Formats: sequence, C-alpha cells, structure tokens
Amino acid sequence: MTLTHRLIRSYAFYTLGFLAFIYVMWRIEAVTGPGVWIGYVFLFVPIAVYAVIGLLSRTSDLVEYYVAGRRVPSAFNGMATAADWLSAASFIGLAGSIYATGYDGLAYLMGWTGGYCLTAFLLAPYVRKLARYTIPDFLGTRFSSNAVRGLAALAAILCSFVYLVAQIQGVGLIATRFIGVDFAVGIFCGLAGILVCSFLGGMRAVTWTQVAQYIILILAILIPVSMIAHKDGLGWAPQFNYGHLMESVETLERQVRDAPLDQSVRDDYRKQAAKLQVQIDGLPQSFIDEKQGLTEKVADLRRHNGPLRDINTSERALESFPHDAAAAKIVWTQQREVLLTRASAPVPMSEPFPPISGEDRRTHERNFLSLLLCLSLGTASLPHILTRYNTTTSVASARRSVGWTLFFVALFYLTVPVLSVLMKYEILTNLVGHPFADLPQWLTQWLRIEPNLISVVDTNRDGIVQWSEIQMQPDMIVLAAPEIAGLPYVMSGLIAAGALAAALSTADGLLLTIANALSHDVYYHMVDPAASSQRRVTISKILLLGVALFASYVASLNTGNILFLVGAAFSLAASSLFPVLVLGVFWKRTTRLGAVAGMVAGLVVCIYYIVSTYPFFTQMTGFVGTRWFGIEPISSGVFGVPAGFLVAILVSLADRKPDAYTRALVDYIRHP
Repeated sequence: MTLTHRLIRSYAFYTLGFLAFIYVMWRIEAVTGPGVWIGYVFLFVPIAVYAVIGLLSRTSDLVEYYVAGRRVPSAFNGMATAADWLSAASFIGLAGSIYATGYDGLAYLMGWTGGYCLTAFLLAPYVRKLARYTIPDFLGTRFSSNAVRGLAALAAILCSFVYLVAQIQGVGLIATRFIGVDFAVGIFCGLAGILVCSFLGGMRAVTWTQVAQYIILILAILIPVSMIAHKDGLGWAPQFNYGHLMESVETLERQVRDAPLDQSVRDDYRKQAAKLQVQIDGLPQSFIDEKQGLTEKVADLRRHNGPLRDINTSERALESFPHDAAAAKIVWTQQREVLLTRASAPVPMSEPFPPISGEDRRTHERNFLSLLLCLSLGTASLPHILTRYNTTTSVASARRSVGWTLFFVALFYLTVPVLSVLMKYEILTNLVGHPFADLPQWLTQWLRIEPNLISVVDTNRDGIVQWSEIQMQPDMIVLAAPEIAGLPYVMSGLIAAGALAAALSTADGLLLTIANALSHDVYYHMVDPAASSQRRVTISKILLLGVALFASYVASLNTGNILFLVGAAFSLAASSLFPVLVLGVFWKRTTRLGAVAGMVAGLVVCIYYIVSTYPFFTQMTGFVGTRWFGIEPISSGVFGVPAGFLVAILVSLADRKPDAYTRALVDYIRHP
C-alpha cells in the first residue's frame, strides 16, 4: 500500500472518530447538562491526540526533521499548509472583523487568497527546485553569501516571532474563556500543546499534526455555522444562499442608523470626545489638574474609610494614568479617536466604504488597497509557508500543493462571511431594542468573565439596549457564536478546539521556522560548519524550546491586538523578503550587495513606520511620527516593499555583475 493510501485511510478513521466524539459529548450534555468540564475535554483531548502523533513522528534524521523527508503528497501538504496558514487571527479574528467593519474586512480574505496566487506563480516552484532547508538557506545559496543568509535569517525570525506571539495570545484567550484560568497561565498551558507537536519530530511531526489540526478546525467552523443557519431557515449549506439574510441585516442596520435613540447615544460620544479635545488643548496644565484630582480623590477615600471597591478603582486609575504630559496627549488622542469612531453612524455590511466624502474617503480607500497589497505580498514571503513546499516530492508536486492549499483555505474563507452575517442578525434581532433588565444569559456570562471583550452601557439611560451602546471586541464573535445562537455548549467546546487547532498549527510552523533558521543558517553555516547532523538537530530542539518560552513570556504581556500583530508580521515579511526573493529568481543582475541593501532598506522603513505611528509604541517611546498619506501602521509594508525593490535594483546596477556560476544557478532555478 502506498503512503498516500495509508494516509487517506488513517485520516478517514481519525475524522470519523472525531465526529463520533462530538456526538458522544452532545449526548452526555443532553443528559447531564452543560458544564465547564466540556471546555476542558475539548481542549485537552485534541492536545493528547496531537501529542501521540508528535511522539510517533519523532526523528533525529536531518532531512526528516527539517523538511519531512521531502515525501509529503501534494494534497496532504496542501492540507497541512492550510492549517499552518489558518491561524488564530483567521479563526478568531476574521469573522469578527467582517462583523465590525463589513466590506473592509474582506481585505483580509482577498489579500490572503491573492497571496497564494503569487506564491504559486512567483516563488513556490523555484524554492522547491533549489531544495534548501530554509528560506534564508535558499537566499544564502542563491547569492553565495553568508551576509545575505544572516540578514534573511534575521528577517525570517523577526516576522515569524511577531506572528508567533499573536498565536500564543490567541491560545491564552481561548484557555481563559473555556477553562477559566488566568491569561498568563493559559498561555503557558498552550505552550505545552505547541511543544508536544514539534519538539521531538520537527517538520515531520508538525506536518502530520497539522493535517489532523486542519480536520478539527474546518469541522469546528462548518458544523456550528450549518446548525445556526439551519435554525435561521437557511438550510445546512448557507454558503450558497445567505444573500436574502444579508438583505434583512442591511434593512435592520439602516433602521438602527436612523433611530433617534441611537442617534442620541452617538451624540453623547461626540460630547465626550469634545471634552477630551479640551483636555488635549489645555496640556500641560490639564494633565497636572487631572492627576492632582485623582490623587486627592484616592486620599479622600482613604481618609474617610470609603468603600474598598471605590478605593481600588481609583488607585488603578491613578496607576494607569499617563506618566507625563506627552504620554497624556497620546492616550487622550487615542481615546478621542475611539469615541469618534463609536459616534459615527453604523455602516451596512454591503456598503464598500463609510458614507464619507473628500479626503477622508480617499484615505479610507488607500488604506483598504494598501492592506490588501501588504497581505498578498506578505503571504508570498512568509518563511513558514514557503518552507512547506520544500516537503513535497517534486517541483510539479509543489505546484499542485499550492492548488490544494487554495482549495482547503477557500473552504474556510467561504464560511467566515456567513458566520459574520448570522451573528449580526442574531445581535440585531435578539439584543438590540431589548430591555437592560432582560439581558440574555450568554451576555451576562461574558460581561462577568471577560469584561474587556464586551461592554453594554445604558449611555442615554432609557433602559433599552441601543446598537451604539454595544461594544464587542471582534475576537469574541467566533468564540461566543454558539452561545449567542443558543446552541448546545458542546458547540462552544468544538469552537474552542478549532480555535486551539488553528493557533497551535500556525505556532508549530512558526516556531520550527525560527529554530531551524537559528540552528541551520546561523549555527551551522556561520558558527560551526563541521557540526554533525545529530548535533544540528539537537541544537534546533534546544533553540525551539528557548524560543517558545521567550515568545510565551512576550505574549503574556498582552502587547497588542491579535489582528494587528498578524498584519505587522505580513508587512515585515513583505518588506524584507519579497523584493529579494523575486529579484533573486527573476533577475540575474541582482548582486549580493544589492540583496543586502534591499533587505535592510525594506526592513528599516517598515519598522520605522510601525514604531512611529502605532499607539503602543508611541505611548512607550513618546515619539509620534506622521502617517504618510494617512496609511495605517498595519500596512507599513506598502512603503517597505518599494524601498526594498528600489534600493536592491539601484545598488545591483552600481555593483559589478554576478559571476558565471551565479547566472547559471539562476538558470537552473528558473528552468527544468
């Protein structure tokens, strides 16, 4: 029996077993009722299965550890790549982004999907043709330069690490919600799940666990969406007929936008924003007055033995108060922008852009197109994705593998907008317009457990929930979907298992990419070229453990929005690697000096723009830069990529031509 037939049989039994597990859990819940134990079971049973696969796939063979022996069938590699691709941001954040921003959220779907077309046409076959272990190894070989290799390794590690932190934050969020542990504890629990998949078997273990993880994550999105759609009268395959429900949602959204009570809530937000503007205009005196007022309030509460709750609240407010007038300006400006966003009229999901005109509309359109471009170019540059095509049996298999990847990714992406529409319909019909005294049970639970993810405040004090009074973080839409729709709690457990599979599968690939770049490109090629195969694998495992621990620590600091971190990783990858990869394959005249200069230029421009415009960094450093053409920091790659191309081309033209060996190598890469 061939390897492909054995894999089909094994994963078919695995899929049937998981479906049977879901059915058994549902029957148990029907008898005993829901409980937090369901969350524990759905999180830890899949991790145990992944651990078994990882243990069975353990290896010390160099080729098996780095590229799974180059014998993965194209369909299964496509499935593993899809799991590697469908990260926590895709699973948790994408539906919420479409829910919150409508058409704008489609930039992620179109950008990521378009990126695979670039991967298929521009890079994947050529990367496989050279048959290196890592992307820095590919570039180091192409340019015969350890300087290029080292910079490529730095770029690969940087973008992969940012992406890895986002995945681990997603794991912490899932664990916090479904098993009730502290966020930091949840992160380190997830760390164990990541390590059991990758530590012993490297790419071999990661590949077969990612196939198993894809099966769980795709079932975790398809089954709940089908059940919610069936409940709402759309049948079991809503991907083909949810248009009329979207029309109903659009009608409800227009009613909300024109409702006088909702307009009064938005007016109140404008007044709060105006007060913040007065404080900003009054700096630095307003900072002194506000801080003094908070200090006196805390002292007065202590002096008169005020309620402990009020004392703690006031002390936390004083601790989190900006440390100087410059920081206050950044914080208050950010708060004002949030209030102005909440004060704007809701945009129906079907409208491409908000009802604005002039320069604001042009800026919005530029940001949409810039994000789409950065995500496409970043997709084609991410080292952990490109490395997956080194595991296939041939160049032709690599091309087929990209096609399979698109199929498996599209299966998920066609379902995500359906979930967004279903959730908005549920909120508009079952929450908006209902009394505060009669809030649904799912909402009270989330308000108690995760108040940072959702808030519902009676701003105009009319006792009725208005749309503008609901503030939901996009990350919670998917996790709370079964509860919002009134499905059995088993479906919430299934969603948790899918989200965990998405986070772990991507984290495994990223972690292995970082460890392999350090062990193969830095240690072996630059420190100890005489190292044995066994030693190189051992070093990679040690580095993998160290990187995992450090990434978990950084993630525990909760440094940023998951979707922003992912977007930043794409911009970093596109800025540093895309120009040199494309030029290295398609332009023989590219020199090693040009490659070095291009990578440095793209990376510096991208990092500068993020640090100088993203609120987290501006608040930390006190340095606020200008947004070029109004572009958001998540799309910084739109400046880094042109800078990388321009500098690489100019320096290459100024440098002497590559030698005959390099030109012959490019011919070999380009042609069969």
